[in-house]
Amino acid sequence: MTTDEREVVLKHLADSRERLVNMAQNLSPEQWHYRTGEGRWTVAECVEHITTVEGRVIGLIHKSLETGPDASKRSAMGDDALVADVAGRITRFQAPEILVPKGECPHDQLIKEFDAARQRSREFAGSSEADLRSHFFRHPMFGDLDLYQWLLLIGAHCDRHRAQAEEVMAGEGFPRRSSAGASA
Repeated sequence: MTTDEREVVLKHLADSRERLVNMAQNLSPEQWHYRTGEGRWTVAECVEHITTVEGRVIGLIHKSLETGPDASKRSAMGDDALVADVAGRITRFQAPEILVPKGECPHDQLIKEFDAARQRSREFAGSSEADLRSHFFRHPMFGDLDLYQWLLLIGAHCDRHRAQAEEVMAGEGFPRRSSAGASA
């Protein structure tokens, strides 16, 4: 990873984290768990999914680095196009069952869990000396992506589901804050 690439990915990770945390601050339990309809995710489920995916991606990056580089492969798409597609929710698809939120983390712990996963991502991105552009892992929708692109994907995926949560919050039936406040 070049110095410029490292700066880009670290900024992307920091900015997407800030947007998510700002979106989620001061939500009441009712707001965290409001569901717009059958089969739709709540804000809590969006954050749980982001956290689960991030942990799995960092694990896949580490596992992919255990194998040698592959000079014969090329990324299926460019960095900017990948980030724009994922964050902009252009390509839509269902999460695989293993990544569907289970509701196992209490809403008041979700941001702490997210921050722990994000810290691991930032530590890796800030310290890795591996040639991430020469190692690949296949994405089910986007094809072969190099490991640097997978780091970019972490931030873009966070933005994707933050936008989904914001759609829930903008919905007509979303519970508005009561005068008692929202402390959770």
